[in-house]
Amino acid sequence: MGKVGLGTIMALVILIGLLLLAIVFMAVGWNAPEGGEKMSVAGWIAMILGVIATLALGIGLMALMFYSNRSGRD
Repeated sequence: MGKVGLGTIMALVILIGLLLLAIVFMAVGWNAPEGGEKMSVAGWIAMILGVIATLALGIGLMALMFYSNRSGRD
């Protein structure tokens, strides 16, 4: 294993910190007190469409990257 630079360590610390922060927000939101607002059907549809669009964009960009790499255009 090669040397790990300071930039790599800083990036990992920041990413792990953001992951922990997201987990805390998720836990707080998940354990919201009863009687809070429930998500409407429109909210569920919007969330599902957002997830599908995000996945499609990510998959499409990765496919273009692999195609570009194999065709020798980069």
